[in-house]
Amino acid sequence: MKDTKEKWSRIRIRIVGGAFALFFVVTSARAFYLQIIKQDDWVKLADRQHQKIVPLTPARGTIYDRNGAALAVSIEVDSCFGEPTVIEDVEGTAAKLAPLLGMQREILAKKLSGKKSFVWLQRQVSPDVAAKVKALDLDGIGFVKESRRFYPNSEVAAHVVGFTGLDPQGLEGIELKYNSQILGNTGYLVTERDALGRDIALKGAVIKKASKGYNITLTLDKNIQYLAEKELAKAVSQNRGMGGIALVMEPRTGKILAMASYPTFNPNSYHRYSHDMLRNRAVADSFEPGSTMKVFLIASALEAKAVSPTDSFNCEHGSYSIGGRVIHDTHKYGALSVGEVLKYSSNIGAAKIGSRLGPERLAGYLKNFGFGEKSDVDVPGEVAGYMRDQGRWFGVDLATISFGQGISVSAVQLLTAVSAVANGGLLMKPYLVDRIFDDSGRIVQQNSPQVRRRVISSRTALQMAKMMESVTTEGGTGLNASVEGYKVAGKTGTAQKVDPVTKCYSANKRTASFLGFVPAEDPRLAILVIVDEPKTSVYGGVVAAPAFREIALQSLCYLKVPPTGPMKARKENDKEIVKKKQEQPDTVAEGAIDEASAGASMPNFHGKSIRSVLKYMEKNSLNVKIIGSGRAVEQNPPPGSRIGAGDQVWVKFVPSA
Repeated sequence: MKDTKEKWSRIRIRIVGGAFALFFVVTSARAFYLQIIKQDDWVKLADRQHQKIVPLTPARGTIYDRNGAALAVSIEVDSCFGEPTVIEDVEGTAAKLAPLLGMQREILAKKLSGKKSFVWLQRQVSPDVAAKVKALDLDGIGFVKESRRFYPNSEVAAHVVGFTGLDPQGLEGIELKYNSQILGNTGYLVTERDALGRDIALKGAVIKKASKGYNITLTLDKNIQYLAEKELAKAVSQNRGMGGIALVMEPRTGKILAMASYPTFNPNSYHRYSHDMLRNRAVADSFEPGSTMKVFLIASALEAKAVSPTDSFNCEHGSYSIGGRVIHDTHKYGALSVGEVLKYSSNIGAAKIGSRLGPERLAGYLKNFGFGEKSDVDVPGEVAGYMRDQGRWFGVDLATISFGQGISVSAVQLLTAVSAVANGGLLMKPYLVDRIFDDSGRIVQQNSPQVRRRVISSRTALQMAKMMESVTTEGGTGLNASVEGYKVAGKTGTAQKVDPVTKCYSANKRTASFLGFVPAEDPRLAILVIVDEPKTSVYGGVVAAPAFREIALQSLCYLKVPPTGPMKARKENDKEIVKKKQEQPDTVAEGAIDEASAGASMPNFHGKSIRSVLKYMEKNSLNVKIIGSGRAVEQNPPPGSRIGAGDQVWVKFVPSA
């Protein structure tokens, strides 16, 4: 009996000992798990319980033009905050601060009388205001550095670059399209709290996880962009238009060198402008192309071998009945060749070419040229335009679409399509972003030219270029677009606008345009100019062609593209030329271009801005290369030197201190 009791006693002792041992092992394992393995998680949880995180605006990457000129930068500015728990004289502090911060004293006092340890008073204040507030040396009022977006060129390329909000999230343009790449990681300001969660003190300007976003280099050239904006504004203002668009593209690559919309805005104060002024018309607006569509009609007909360049069409002396409607030409033409239909812009001739091509083939070629679909250009807000399915073309539709009525396109679509004619028949993908990279120079994304498809043969493209040249020669509708020393291939366009009230074509509202490329034999630039609702004249050859000419001339000069033909002096009597053109819309008088006289004297550009130099270049037709940005510090040849025909002329700029 005794042995049995001793035996069970030993068993109980062992069970209890084993239980204690197991409890010790489990407790030790749990302690190891909590204190060692999960240490970081518990530290973070503890921080969240006794710290309050105040997010600060992150720094965005810089946006550059193709030459490295900054178009959008992030700068450090002061943001003003208050520590209500520290402030003893709330009313006195509010009275001193309110006039400087532009706030009502009562509202400011209410903010400063709370129980929080931290409140924002005003974000991103100006340097002058910050200096005045700091000079007061008020208890409980402090500043922290935040990032603010700044656009050093103001209106230049505003619609392309876009703008940001206070966040600073991108709201328009490249800033919106590439927001996730440009936007850096958020910084944080940390305050401390007690065990009950009450704010007790500002721990300090502790910034965590703050890093700058990626930088972007665009295909835009700031100088060409400025030229395009200047000439577009002049064209719209002189012709009292409602707005306008100017685009410049490299036809071989699809790189967009300039994208201008008018009216424009200053992205540094975008909130002062209406939504209509913030719209990038080059991608967001669609319009009927008018006679510029004849380029693609004839290219399609030639490619399909429906016509040959020497074929002749009876233009019915200006009036032609088809499908219950009468089509008119501005002049009474008889028989015209295919090239003359383009040169004189005959609607009747275009309708007959379209009839020979047929609806199925015309619709197919227009789709190949990119009409009716988005071009996928890398800015937000692009529209696809409108082209009805070929099965829904009725009656006179084939005829009207042949001369650009009953179809709508965007400016980017139109310029991309004519670039296919300029580059030998390849439809390129238009693009604005060249590369994305970090501050160390590591390239994150590199874009390159993309061929979407071949739309016409190189032979057809060459034939079209020759025909388009005739448009800018004597008797053509686009003579005002001719550029002295260069062959220009182009086409005028005048299109009726649909009245939004009556849903019918307006009796007096038009869109005037000129589309083309230069030099015609070796195209470097494709250019489109559109003026919306001009009041002085409705014809593209009068309204848009002169702006095309000036953009082409100054851009070729800037790019140092040598002339291929003789240079002539400009005719001075421009008013009579325009008046004659308005009276005879399809027979434009000779355009006029200034030329720097041989052996001109080099001016002194020292200290001048790029705009001042470009204005002087335009006025005197100087072929000057621009280097850098800012203020002029060096030039070649020196001031007062004679400039010979083959001299290298350049001006170097550096940013102002």
